[in-house]
Order: sequence, then structure tokens, then C-alpha cells
Amino acid sequence: MDAGLTALLGAAVGSLTTLGTALLTGRTTARTQHEQWRRQHRRDAYANYLGALHDRDVAMDAVLAALRPQSPDLHDLDEKVERFVALARGVHRAAEIVHLEGPPAAVAAADDVALASEGLSEVMRRMVERAHAGDTTGKAADTALAAEREHLLYQAVNGFRRTAGRTLGRG
Repeated sequence: MDAGLTALLGAAVGSLTTLGTALLTGRTTARTQHEQWRRQHRRDAYANYLGALHDRDVAMDAVLAALRPQSPDLHDLDEKVERFVALARGVHRAAEIVHLEGPPAAVAAADDVALASEGLSEVMRRMVERAHAGDTTGKAADTALAAEREHLLYQAVNGFRRTAGRTLGRG
């Protein structure tokens, strides 16, 4: 082979190698950027969900506190329940974004929170109905059950936090 042809083949191989490396680097960069974008959206979804949960839980605590007296102030109680319900709707909206962003482990953890929330809300609803009816017969049992369900909710929220952290690569 003559020197000119060898040089031409060498240049062609070098160009193909350079092009292949550039394509590979471009794909790797695009994949990395997409993963960062996805992680950021998940982080935002998880942060919004946890923030909505916090606000709703503060309102829930206010409802439970308003139910403590033997004869609760029903007007005050109703205002607190109304605020709780509005904030609970915000939690549901934030959970929908968690469901859209996935992954399945985070969705399952959010569903666990929803189930625990539902259990506590059921007891709170009964307590509010009894307060309006002036029925104090089951107050001690309902208060104890509400505390138990509140603890289960706390555990579910912590489970979501741990799952979200793992999803985001933080543990």
C-alpha cells in the first residue's frame, strides 16, 4: 500500500473513532441530563407532597385539640374541620403528582400514607359527629383510637420520606 492511501485510511479511521466517541458522549450527556431533570421533578413532587401533608397535619392537630374539651365549641370545631378538609384536598392533588412521577415504590409509600390518613379521618369524622350530637359515650375510646391512628400516619409519612430519599439517591 502506498503512503497516501495509508494516510487516507488512517484519517478515515480516526474520523470514525472521533465521531463514535462524540455520539457516545452525546448520548451519555443526554441520559445524564434527563436523569437530573427526572430527579428534580421527583424532588419537587415529593417536597410539595410532604409540605401539603405537614400543613394538613397541623390542621388535623387543631381539630383533635378542639375535640378535647368535654363540650367543644362547635363553631370553632367546624371552622377547624373546614380548614382540615381544604388542606386534605391539597394533599390529594400533591399525591397525584407523586403518582405521575413514580417510581412504584414512591407511589406505594404515598398510598400507605393515604390509607393511614383515611383511618384517622374516619375516627375524627365520628368524633365530630358525636360532638355535634352531644354524645360523649365513646369519647375516651375514640380519643385513644385517634392517637393510635395518628401514630400509624406518622410512621407512614416517615416511610414515604425514606422511600423518597432512596428514590432521589440519598440513602
